[in-house]
Amino acid sequence: MSGTTDDDDHRLEALGYKPSFRREFSNLATISFAFSIMGLCSSVATTLNTPLLLGGPASVTWCWLLGSCMCFTLGSSIAEIVSAFPTCGGLYTASAQLCPKSHRAIVGWIVGWLNILGQVAGVSSTEFGLANMIWAAVSISSPTFQLTQGKTVGLFAGLLIVHGLLNSLATRYLAFATRGFVFVNLGATIVIIIVLLATTPRSEMHSATYVFGSQGIVNQTGGWNNGIAFLLGLLSVQWTMTDYDATAHISEEVRRAAYAAPAAIFIAVIGTGILGWLLNIVLMLCSGPIENLPGISGSAFLQIMVLRMGTPAALFLWSFVCLTAFFVAQTALHACSRTVYAFSRDHGLPDNGYFGHIASSTRTPLRAIWFTTILSILPGFLDLASPIAANAIFALTAIALDMSYIIPIFLRRIYANHPDVNFRPGPFYMGPGLLGLAANVTCISWTLFVCVIFSLPTVFPVTQFNMNYASVITVGVVFLSGVWYVLSAHQHYHGPSSNLDAETKARLGLEEVQPESSSISEKEKDHVFVSSDSA
Repeated sequence: MSGTTDDDDHRLEALGYKPSFRREFSNLATISFAFSIMGLCSSVATTLNTPLLLGGPASVTWCWLLGSCMCFTLGSSIAEIVSAFPTCGGLYTASAQLCPKSHRAIVGWIVGWLNILGQVAGVSSTEFGLANMIWAAVSISSPTFQLTQGKTVGLFAGLLIVHGLLNSLATRYLAFATRGFVFVNLGATIVIIIVLLATTPRSEMHSATYVFGSQGIVNQTGGWNNGIAFLLGLLSVQWTMTDYDATAHISEEVRRAAYAAPAAIFIAVIGTGILGWLLNIVLMLCSGPIENLPGISGSAFLQIMVLRMGTPAALFLWSFVCLTAFFVAQTALHACSRTVYAFSRDHGLPDNGYFGHIASSTRTPLRAIWFTTILSILPGFLDLASPIAANAIFALTAIALDMSYIIPIFLRRIYANHPDVNFRPGPFYMGPGLLGLAANVTCISWTLFVCVIFSLPTVFPVTQFNMNYASVITVGVVFLSGVWYVLSAHQHYHGPSSNLDAETKARLGLEEVQPESSSISEKEKDHVFVSSDSA
């Protein structure tokens, strides 16, 4: 095991970074982490209302199949890059290495902020969904209960604080706990499928035409045509099957990271796609009259379970769905804090590296963990202004993260033969031929398409209270970060920067790349290092 750790650390040093974490994540823990970040049954439960109530049952089933196939091409493309650059910066670090030296700073800056924005929105939306799931269970058990926006936001903030505390534990405890996440996640999904089929009389199951055909297209948008209403169902699958690179962000804590991290992404995407499609089909078969959904709980998923299983059994299984959502938020905060740590380590934040600090007691970035926790609470306050507007954070997660994913994929292709770019494939590699190229082109085209869909308002008439602000927020953050970079950030950020000492750099033969600007003092310069003979 020590030899494996040494190999991982040598590979990390060749990429320009000093090993700072303990590698406690085994293959099982890494695969469990990848499955948990998607949180199949809880993610479907959180987002089922959107495809079902906007496009109908056919939108639920076909959009999941279509979206999961496209996500497979994106997941494979990401796994290939993660295998070559197994650092906690993930695709942010890779992006800067896959373009010419003159572009590395601005590319790293944009991808870094997009990735952080998407991950913060992901943590926030997951925790927000969990809070709503818990209150949905309370509403079912106590029909007279009055839910207010203040209660939802309060529980949301409290849950985030709990996850901040849990993520403050040492890596070995996080790895040990993570091993069991996958069994709860997949086990709960399989049990729900079996129980729904067993408790729904054959005579009450919907027909195939309702689940798969034109009868199942039920447009309730109030203004969009059936085609757009149908495509709005993509939100569920795209939100569920995102944050692929979360496993990359813990790669400095993973044994055999160049193998384990991409393999975990690949396996999780396939497993979640297939099992998720079965779950959605069964839910639609057993859903009952659509006019009765989402019911008193506000959750169509829970209401279907109550209809078929009865309240006690439904609430019992619902507790495992909530537990799965709890695991999603736990792993999402873990991954996001590592991204913040990596960006601060490279001086991408105006903190002089403050959040790029590893606590000696736990060997984890405690400062980054709590900064991420507090930052993730802020989007939840949108619910106090408008519950519909708060839904924008779900779309925002998919838009920002997927955009940060396709940029390095695009750069890898467009600068494949550039002298400044030396892409050395890792163990997970689709090859130089048609397979890899087809996967890359498909996922880039698909991502651009769904970003347009997710930018559309979901209901009509559009008002200031139900407007979809996801695209506005994403473009706003990119624009403001660009202005910030031009005005001042270029003085302290020059792309991913080595934190190795001089002796290690000399041993590895690292080549120093000086920033171009001569207006920066020697003390302020953050040098970027590139290995002349990569591991």
